Amino acid sequence: MEPATVLPTESEPRVSGPVLAVVGWSGSGKTTLLEHLVAGLSGAGLRVNIVKHSHHDIELEPPRKDSARLRLAGAAEVMVASPYRIAIMRELRAAPEPPLAELLARLSPADLTLVEGYKWESLPKLEVHRPALDKPALYVDDATIVAVVSDVARPATLRAGVAWLDLNDIGAVLAWVGKWAGANPQVLAGGVVKD
Repeated sequence: MEPATVLPTESEPRVSGPVLAVVGWSGSGKTTLLEHLVAGLSGAGLRVNIVKHSHHDIELEPPRKDSARLRLAGAAEVMVASPYRIAIMRELRAAPEPPLAELLARLSPADLTLVEGYKWESLPKLEVHRPALDKPALYVDDATIVAVVSDVARPATLRAGVAWLDLNDIGAVLAWVGKWAGANPQVLAGGVVKD
């Protein structure tokens, strides 16, 4: 599966640039790998966005700060802006979690958007697999996994077309991701691949 650019449905804005999910079990090293990828790719001059999924509540601000007080008072969204960064906090207030396509549409254009998590989404994925965790490999049952980064040798039963990358060779992983992001077919926001 080639890189994905999310295209709009009739009511969604376009998101530019390829999107690659980084998936794996907790403790596999997804965040550490993402740190290396972001540092290497941005150091090479690419603009990289990240969407990180969490199953837990997220506290981004101390409870006594003005922005937290206003959000807790009932504001639907609070944007905090400074000369250094901006952040938008939206309270869902029992509404369903927004779909990934909606979140991607809020991001600025980038050369590559890396998504941590969202293993249930139908988009190209790179799996971080460590057999020592004693968890099943995701690539066995997920046809959207285009590459596996692991600390063990490539299995003989790996399906054709899946790249097997050495977790201890970050340079090779960076080179693969850079090459993958350079191709650029289209994917509809709903996850349907368009040739």
